[in-house]
Amino acid sequence: MPDSSAAPSRSAAPRPLRPQSHWLAPVPLFFVFLWSTGFIAAKYGLPYAPPLSFLILRCLGAILVLLPVVLATRAAWPHGRVGHVAIAGLLLQAGYLGGVWSAIKIGMPAGLSALIVGMQPILTAFAAPLVGERVTPRQWIGLLLGLGGVALVVAARISLSALAPAAVALCVLALLSITAGTLYQKRFCPRFDPRTGAVIQYAASALALLPFAVASEGFGPGLDAVRWTPQFVGALLWAILALSIGAIFLLFRLISRNDATKVTSLLYLTPPTTALMAWLVFGESLSPAGLLGMALAVLGVAFVVRKA
Repeated sequence: MPDSSAAPSRSAAPRPLRPQSHWLAPVPLFFVFLWSTGFIAAKYGLPYAPPLSFLILRCLGAILVLLPVVLATRAAWPHGRVGHVAIAGLLLQAGYLGGVWSAIKIGMPAGLSALIVGMQPILTAFAAPLVGERVTPRQWIGLLLGLGGVALVVAARISLSALAPAAVALCVLALLSITAGTLYQKRFCPRFDPRTGAVIQYAASALALLPFAVASEGFGPGLDAVRWTPQFVGALLWAILALSIGAIFLLFRLISRNDATKVTSLLYLTPPTTALMAWLVFGESLSPAGLLGMALAVLGVAFVVRKA
């Protein structure tokens, strides 16, 4: 794999979301599919482990897989930008996932958490000038359509009964964290070798989550709070290989080649895709409003990423 750590030219315009190379064209679709499975993995794994403990094991597992690859291939480390890569990882991994999974664990409905985090493309669009990007009126229309579509998809699953303020605060923290992480990585370290970059980000995230997991979940050498059932092991392996390596590598690729607004707009497709997966895997119902919301989300993303 060639070294992608070289900084991009200041005069180079962002590349379109649809890469010109035919083998790269399906990357956004693969990313949406893998990213959407994160909610399925959480549903399988969280009953058997506290959220922060699960995330630490996921980070450590990804490091164990990637380190031999880094050593064998002599992958380049992002010299001079290790700190930036680590900060981006703390926001994208520890802040976002730690916030969402902890909120769900203390009672936040998955539908409402998806709707709150679904505000990310709008926030990213407002902050786009910070990274030298401009959002066109057509893209604003697409962002609003996508948000409306997400709202329709998750509306039937939203329940406000016994909703804890701490759960809402954790979801808002996750929203701000993933938005800031996307913009930070786009601004300070858009290109680096994903093999070494991922190792840095997961190591930083595991260290950041560790004291909270020890204090609130009793995380320790014995891992007494974790039940190693086949279901949990399967969810953990999927989270390590498909999410922490597959989806994150694709996200790195998309951030390095596209506007931040275009990349985050793909997240509008996550709730509809997850709803379809839940229908197939768990037999959850799909309402007419949800189907309309899926269509609106797809239309909104098309408005954002397509050329005029």
